[in-house]
Amino acid sequence: MHRQSGFSLIEVLVAMVILIIGIIGVFNLHIIAKRSSFESFQQSQAAFLASDIVNRMKLNISQLALYSNAVVNGSLVKPEFSCDGVNADVCSNDQTGTWDLYSWQQLLRGSTEQIDEQFVGGLAQATGCIQIINNNVSVAITWHGLRDTGDSTANADAFVQGCGTSNDKRRFFLLETVISL
Repeated sequence: MHRQSGFSLIEVLVAMVILIIGIIGVFNLHIIAKRSSFESFQQSQAAFLASDIVNRMKLNISQLALYSNAVVNGSLVKPEFSCDGVNADVCSNDQTGTWDLYSWQQLLRGSTEQIDEQFVGGLAQATGCIQIINNNVSVAITWHGLRDTGDSTANADAFVQGCGTSNDKRRFFLLETVISL
């Protein structure tokens, strides 16, 4: 009688199936982690952009009314006078405010980073809204996330709900602060 040693074909196939299931699980975990990381990055980007416009308003405090009720969604036209760099010293406060809103729009859209003429540095379909009531400043930014999770503004106030287009991928960030005169 001969005794065989080693693995049978069935044992090898079972081991391969278990290994493949494990590898698929690791890849799915990787995909979920990348999505979560991207969503977190977008939230951080929105926080940075909201702080940016608040700081711009603080530097141009005499023109707070110009920023109030602004809705920035890609429809602003580039002002004829740039208030960055060389021309910054000769801009009036009004021109600076108009330039600030335009520059903020460009940051929301991500126009500083392009790949094949596509803006990739900003938030997807972003809208920025500013509300100022008695020096209480609210800055809301809405954008489209990767997955359907329901409209995240459903339980927010009317100001936030009115910022951007409602859909199941909408995310929002709200910054509320006081700017003292």
